[in-house]
Amino acid sequence: MQPLRWTVTALIASLAVTACTTPQQQAASKDDLLVASGFRFVPANTPERQAMFRSLPPHKFLREVRGDRVIYVYPDPIACACLYIGNAQAYTNYRQAVFQKSLADEEALTANDISFTTMNWNWQPWAVGYGPGWFYY
Repeated sequence: MQPLRWTVTALIASLAVTACTTPQQQAASKDDLLVASGFRFVPANTPERQAMFRSLPPHKFLREVRGDRVIYVYPDPIACACLYIGNAQAYTNYRQAVFQKSLADEEALTANDISFTTMNWNWQPWAVGYGPGWFYY
């Protein structure tokens, strides 16, 4: 019984550690989605670019219209100190990728809930002091 308890404890601890992501890791995954959607990576590597970069609101899409073209700019000070620049199609691709990712995350969470409720748990050890038919709160 003792080895099982240690195994379950280690499993729960490892899941808790992997579930916690830092802001840098979250930004990196967002950066990957941006690049995969068609945004171009532009580093803030000159004094002029750095001055302009500091004036922009971090982690917010900015929309700029140039003639008949729409340009989207996304400044990222945490992961790369750079700008991601893309057109309307890249922005649409990014929004679709974010939607698909959130849908997949929701489906995974639902699958976890279903598998947990279909397990044949023996709740009798938890029912100390209660007779059959009592609700547990």
